[in-house]
Amino acid sequence: MKVSQIPKVSIVISTWNSGAVLHHCLENLSKQTVNDFEIIIVDNGSSDKAIEQLQERWPTLNFQIKELEENKGFSVANNIGARLARGHWLALLNSDAFPEPDWLEQLLRAAESHPGFNFFASRQIQANAPELLDGAGDTYHISGLASRRFYNYPVDQFGLEAEEVFSACAAAAFYSREVFLQVGGFDEDFFSYLEDVDLSFRLQLQGFRCLYVPDAVVKHVGSTSVGVQSDFALYHWQRNYIWTFVHNMPSGLLWEALPAHLMANIIYQLKYTAQGRGKVLWKGKVDACKGLPHALQKRNQVQKTRKISQADLLSKLNRGWFEPYLLNYKSRKLRRG
Repeated sequence: MKVSQIPKVSIVISTWNSGAVLHHCLENLSKQTVNDFEIIIVDNGSSDKAIEQLQERWPTLNFQIKELEENKGFSVANNIGARLARGHWLALLNSDAFPEPDWLEQLLRAAESHPGFNFFASRQIQANAPELLDGAGDTYHISGLASRRFYNYPVDQFGLEAEEVFSACAAAAFYSREVFLQVGGFDEDFFSYLEDVDLSFRLQLQGFRCLYVPDAVVKHVGSTSVGVQSDFALYHWQRNYIWTFVHNMPSGLLWEALPAHLMANIIYQLKYTAQGRGKVLWKGKVDACKGLPHALQKRNQVQKTRKISQADLLSKLNRGWFEPYLLNYKSRKLRRG
């Protein structure tokens, strides 16, 4: 591939024993209609040897490869990739996310035509159920619960228009590298799960804005390394959504939102206890509480540098009391319809 000395885009892919999907991802990147990019692969101590001889197998791609001795997590790996990156734009792509040929072209076009936005969300389609959306950017509820917009909704009816969203899912996200680094990148205490929502919250507090780009399409498998409903995923989700809430919710909204946040904790504890998985959730919540002194230190720094007003932030949040708990019901009803 011919690239300029400093590429316009740096694509960062964090891998951990993901050889089964990594080569499919790279095959799709080799077909991009824009070729001014580098690929930075940060391997989290994999044992599957998937990164061996990548340059020989994909001679047209411009690689940097960073091998870590152990699995340091999604957050650390992507931050390392961001620091190694040379491009003005930083594209984060999961190894199990397969971009359409014009994915990068559409993101660059959106960035150039919407200079008021600093980070961008892709249109994600479920790789194993292509009639359904995997997400169209992320929403954030005042309770602290985050969700992918239109997850499991029919792909031909939803997510068809460009619009401002709260967050970009890091499975296929596009950032100004400068602003990504300016706010410190991902919180490395998170390891994985909700690190992208926490980052987006900090970006929003600084006055940066996120645009959903419906023409930038990827097909996403999701959780190929750890499993969608694994204890690992459940633990980190429950721990990290508390930290995200504590770090970022401004004081005036924190007390208003606290009853909804506590209700969410209780509802999910009851739900997963009934499923025989309450122990995992309790561990996540206990560890979240143990980490609160450190989380409050981070909160002080985040809130000290906040630029957006509380009223403007509130306009970006979902607020219906029961809205987060009806998402699965709504998607099932649409699919039946």
